[in-house]
Amino acid sequence: MAEHKATGNATDPVWVPPVLSSFNSMVESGAGEGASSAPVIHPGVVDKKAKTAAILLAGGSGERFRRQGGKQLVDIAGRPTLSWSLQALDACPDVGLIVLVGPEDRREEYFEKAVEPFGFVTPIVFAEAGTSRQESAFSGLSAVPDSYEFVVLHDGARPLISAEEILHTINTVKGDLLADGAIVAYRSIDTLKVVEDGMVVGTPDRSVLWNAQTPQVFRTGIYRRAHAAALADGFVGTDDSSLIERLGGRVVVVEGSRSNIKLTVPEDYRTVTNALLDLFNGKMQRVEDGAAAKPAASQPADAATDQPAADADSKAE
Repeated sequence: MAEHKATGNATDPVWVPPVLSSFNSMVESGAGEGASSAPVIHPGVVDKKAKTAAILLAGGSGERFRRQGGKQLVDIAGRPTLSWSLQALDACPDVGLIVLVGPEDRREEYFEKAVEPFGFVTPIVFAEAGTSRQESAFSGLSAVPDSYEFVVLHDGARPLISAEEILHTINTVKGDLLADGAIVAYRSIDTLKVVEDGMVVGTPDRSVLWNAQTPQVFRTGIYRRAHAAALADGFVGTDDSSLIERLGGRVVVVEGSRSNIKLTVPEDYRTVTNALLDLFNGKMQRVEDGAAAKPAASQPADAATDQPAADADSKAE
């Protein structure tokens, strides 16, 4: 595939933002490249009575990311972006099926680069992406069998999600009989303005505003009804929760982290890469600390010397 380099913008066709030049250099350098070096943070596991199906949205064009092929397969900390989200979903015991939603003409490429090299244990099927996020989500939902009581949606471009956060969101819905769904979000920390025709017309109360993220979990029945109603009414929402909200459904909030960012623009690349490496290094340090804290295992004594027996390699020398 021919390499694509952004050389400008609509204002100045030859100006290249410094952050984009840095981004291209990082990717082209091949740092951390290769599936063999990719850290495994979440081992895969599937419960025999799994009740949740996952829909992983990976159909965006990545236009704002300004790199040919978009962001789903760009290498981050040793593996394609998309495979990080797949790994987290694969580690959720209650997720019995993953529906990967992407462009039909990239089906083989997605599986070859982001699925097959990593040995995921959860069944993964493909659904063709639509022209909008809502159409893509509906396509993924259509591939979910009725036997699954819950659906979890996640953006393929949010690689920093953990299996624990996904499971917590699923269990939040399961544990609240009145909840139709739950979304991960964090409290707004910036002052927001309502702007019309370039003029500020209002300042909403920040204390009631949250930034919505994914995963978003819904009971499958109402989620299907919400999509059907939206299609019938010609309604297009900015996220899946809004489809249920307009039906009067009850969606609760699970407070998440600002670090669960979506890889959208070149500036995000370095942030996400460093965060993933920190996550992996932190886990490795905890493993090493745990091993160091364990008492040394007793070794059989050599009868002649009353010293620990030498290993086979030492004896052979």
